[in-house]
Amino acid sequence: MTGTPLRVGLIGYGLAGSVFHAPLIAATEGLVLDTVVTSNPERQEQARAEFPDVRVAATPEDLLARADELDLVVIASPNKTHVPLATAALKAGLPVVVDKPVAGTAAEARELAALAEERGLLLSVFQNRRWDNDFLTLRALLADGELGDVWRFESRFERWRPLPKGGWRESGDPAEIGGLLYDLGSHVVDQALVLFGPVVCVYAETDVRRPGAETDDDTFIALTHANGVRSHLHVSATTAQLGPRFRVLGSTAGYVKYGLDPQEAALRAGERPDGSGSGSRSGSGSDGWGAEPAELWGRVGAGESPPTGGGRPVRTLPGDYPAYYAAVAKALIDGGPNPVTAVEAAAALDVLEAARRSARDKVAVTL
Repeated sequence: MTGTPLRVGLIGYGLAGSVFHAPLIAATEGLVLDTVVTSNPERQEQARAEFPDVRVAATPEDLLARADELDLVVIASPNKTHVPLATAALKAGLPVVVDKPVAGTAAEARELAALAEERGLLLSVFQNRRWDNDFLTLRALLADGELGDVWRFESRFERWRPLPKGGWRESGDPAEIGGLLYDLGSHVVDQALVLFGPVVCVYAETDVRRPGAETDDDTFIALTHANGVRSHLHVSATTAQLGPRFRVLGSTAGYVKYGLDPQEAALRAGERPDGSGSGSRSGSGSDGWGAEPAELWGRVGAGESPPTGGGRPVRTLPGDYPAYYAAVAKALIDGGPNPVTAVEAAAALDVLEAARRSARDKVAVTL
C-alpha cells in the first residue's frame, strides 16, 4: 500500500484498546493511530507514553467534532456504548470497527449494518479469535479433509479465576451486557459458525459459581448445525483443571489441541507484531509473531489418546491478529472485502440470545 496512511480514532483505552487495538493499528501498513479517546488521566498518560505522536481526546464527542480529519473510528469502549457510539460515528460519515459483541441484540446489530449500508460505509466487527493459531490450523485441516466428515466440535475457553475481579464485565446489570456468555461466548460461537455454518437448535446452561459474582461465570452451549455437526462450547472462569482448547471428532480422525494462542499474552507483555515493543519475544514463540513451540502442537489420530502421546503432532500455524487490520485497511483503500461483517456478528448474537433463553427457561431453543 502506498500514499497517506488512514487516520484512526480509537475510543477506549482499557484492556481492549490498549492491549489489542492500539498496537495492532500502529503495526498496520496504511493505518496511523491519530487519536485516543479516554477520560482517565492515567490512561491518557499511558497512551502518550506508548504512542508519542498520538492526540488525546477526553470524550467521543470531542473526537467526532473532528470527523473530517479522520478516516476510521475504532470502538473499544464498554459493551453498552457500542451501539450509540457506532451510530454516531456512522452518522458523522466515518467507517467503523467495533469490538465484540457489536451489540446486545441481533436486532441492534442488523440496524447498525443497515445504517452502514445506507451510508456506504464500512462497519466491521473485531472478532480477532478467527486469527488464533489453533483456529487457523483447524481450518486448514478441515480444508484438506484430514478428519473426514466432522461429527462433533468441542471448544473450550476456560480460565481459573476463583475470585471476581469486578468491573462492568462482571456486572449483573443487564444494561452492561456483561458475563461470559457475551464475552468469551462471542468468540466460541463465532468460530463455530465460521467452521460449520448456520445453527438450528441451541441448548445452554449458565451458572454463577463464585462468591460475590453477579453474572454468569461458568457456561456451556450446545449447538446443532444445519449440516448435522454438533458443537459443544465451554466458557468458564471457574475451571480448576483446563481441558483441551479444541477436540474435533470426525469420521476418519480427530484433532486435539491444548493451550491458548500466544498473541494476547505477547501483547500484554509489551511485544508488538512489528518487533517494536518493549517486551521479550518469548510469548510469541521461537519462530516469530504468533508462533508456538513444537511441544504445544496439537495431534491428529484415531483410537488414541493425545495426552499420552497418541496421534501425530501437527504444526500449529502462526496466529495472525495483524491480518484483521490489514484486511480493514485493504477494504478502505482498495475496496477489499470486510473481514467480519455486522451481519455475521448478528448471526452469532442470534445464537447468544437463544442460549440465554435456553438457560433461563431450561429448554432447547429452535432457530
